[in-house]
Amino acid sequence: MIEISPLRPDDRAGWRPLAVGYNTFYERIYPDATYDTAWRRLMEGRELHGLAARLDGRVIGLAHYLFHPSVWYDHTCYLADLFVDETVRGQGAARALIVAVAAAARAHGAERYYWQTRQDNARARALYDKVAKHVGFIRYDYPLASA
Repeated sequence: MIEISPLRPDDRAGWRPLAVGYNTFYERIYPDATYDTAWRRLMEGRELHGLAARLDGRVIGLAHYLFHPSVWYDHTCYLADLFVDETVRGQGAARALIVAVAAAARAHGAERYYWQTRQDNARARALYDKVAKHVGFIRYDYPLASA
C-alpha cells in the first residue's frame, strides 16, 4: 500500500534520485549545490513544501508545492514538481500525491490548485485529465539571463 507523508530529514537519500529524475525528464541538469539548496528549503517548510510517496517504507515518489497570492485569489497552491519512480508507476502514487496536495491546499485555505506539464507528456496527462480540468493555457518562458 502506498503511503503519503511530508518529506522527513531521513528521506534525502531516496528523494535525490527522484529529484534528479524529474529534472532529467525536463532536460535540466543542476549541480549538487542546487539540490542541497532545494532540500534545505523543503526541510524549512516555510515557502516550499514536499511530500513523499512510500511503498514498503521506500520513497518512490515526490511532490513539491508552494502557496502564493495571485491577482484574483488570496491563496493559490501550485504543484511545482511531481515525479514517481518508473519501476512503480501505475500503482496510484501520483494520484495519491495529487490528492494529498489538494488536502494541504484546502487546509491552507487555497482557492485554486494548479500545475503544468509538457504538452507531449502523454502518460502524465492521461492521469491529469482524470483528476483535473485542462483549461487550455500554454506557457512561455522569457529568458532573464544576460546574453
